[in-house]
Amino acid sequence: MNLNVNLDYPISQAVTLSIIIEVVAIAIVAIAIQKAVRKGNRSHRNNPQETKVIEDPSEVDCTPKATMEAEALMKKIRELEDKTKALRLELWKSRGTPSEIIGLCFIPYGAIAFMLSVFFNSLILTYIGLGLTLWGALLILIRKTKYVKNKLLDSTAMSSLTTIDQVIEALDYKGKGIYLPPRHLEGFKGGKVFVPYDRDIIIPPVEEVAQEKLFLRNPNGICLTPPGLSLANLYEDELGTDFATVNIDYLQSNLPKLFVKGLEIAEDLEMTTKDNTVHIKILNSTYKDFCKEARKLSNICNSIGCPLCSSIACALTRATGKPIIIENAGLSADGKTIEASYQIIEE
Repeated sequence: MNLNVNLDYPISQAVTLSIIIEVVAIAIVAIAIQKAVRKGNRSHRNNPQETKVIEDPSEVDCTPKATMEAEALMKKIRELEDKTKALRLELWKSRGTPSEIIGLCFIPYGAIAFMLSVFFNSLILTYIGLGLTLWGALLILIRKTKYVKNKLLDSTAMSSLTTIDQVIEALDYKGKGIYLPPRHLEGFKGGKVFVPYDRDIIIPPVEEVAQEKLFLRNPNGICLTPPGLSLANLYEDELGTDFATVNIDYLQSNLPKLFVKGLEIAEDLEMTTKDNTVHIKILNSTYKDFCKEARKLSNICNSIGCPLCSSIACALTRATGKPIIIENAGLSADGKTIEASYQIIEE
C-alpha cells in the first residue's frame, strides 16, 4: 500500500480556505456596520410628530374631546422622552462598537484557523490564525475617541487656576465664591462666580451682574468666569437638556450615568441632598490628581473650586435657580475619592 501523501493539495486547500474565511469575516463586518447605520437612521425617522402653534389663546379648544387628545399627546411626549433617554444610553454604550464588532469577528475566525492548521499541519494557517487573533484583540481595545495624558491636561489648566489664585490673593478677597443662577445672566449657557471682598455672604443685584463688569462696587467683589463652566455646558450637550429647565432630582438621577457611562471620567458618583446641602462623592475620577494639585491653591479649593467641583456647582445653580457655595472640597486619604459639599443659598 502506498502511504505517501501529497502535501501540495492540503496546503493549497488551506490557502483557499483561509481566503474564504477572511472574505466571510469582512462581509459579516460590513453587514453589521450597515445594519447599525440603518438602525440609527430609522430611530430619527420613527414617530414623526407635527406641532401646531396656537397664536391666539382664544383658539384653544377646551371640549372633553380636545382634553382627551391633549392627554394622549402628553402621554406620547412622555413616551418619546423615555425613548430619547434609552437611545442616549445605547449611544453611550455603543461608542467604539464598530471596532469591537470587527474584533469579535476576527477572534473566532482566528481560532478556527488555528484548529485547521493543526488538522492540515499547515504553517500558513497558523500565521493566519495568529494574525486574526492578535488583530481582533487589538480592535476590541482600540477606541475611536482620542485620549490625551492627564498630566498634559492638568498642566495646561493649572496655569490658569494659579493666575486666578494670585489675583484673589493680591486683591485680598476673603469671601467664598458664590455661583450665581441664570437669572443674573443674559444667556443660560453663561455663568459667573462672585467672590466678595468680605467673608459675609452677599448676593449682588441682578443689575450689577448684568453689566458684566469684572469688579463690582455694590457689594465690593469680583465676578469671574467659573473654571468649570465649559464642563457644565458639555454635561448639557451630552444629556441633551438645559439644566435651567430641570430640577435637582434630574441631576441626582442623570449625573452618575453621565460621569460613568457617558463621559467615562469616573467609576462612580454619589449625590445626596439634605435640606439645603448637596454632598457629592466621585470615585476614581480622572481629575483626582488635578484636584490634589489644586488643593495647594488656597483661594481656589476653598473658594471657587477646581474645574470638576466648579462644573457641578454650575449645574446645581442652573437646576435650582439659586446661588450655590462650595462649603468644602477634598480628597480622601487614599487619593481615590473626591468629596464636595455645596450649600444652596435661600435669598
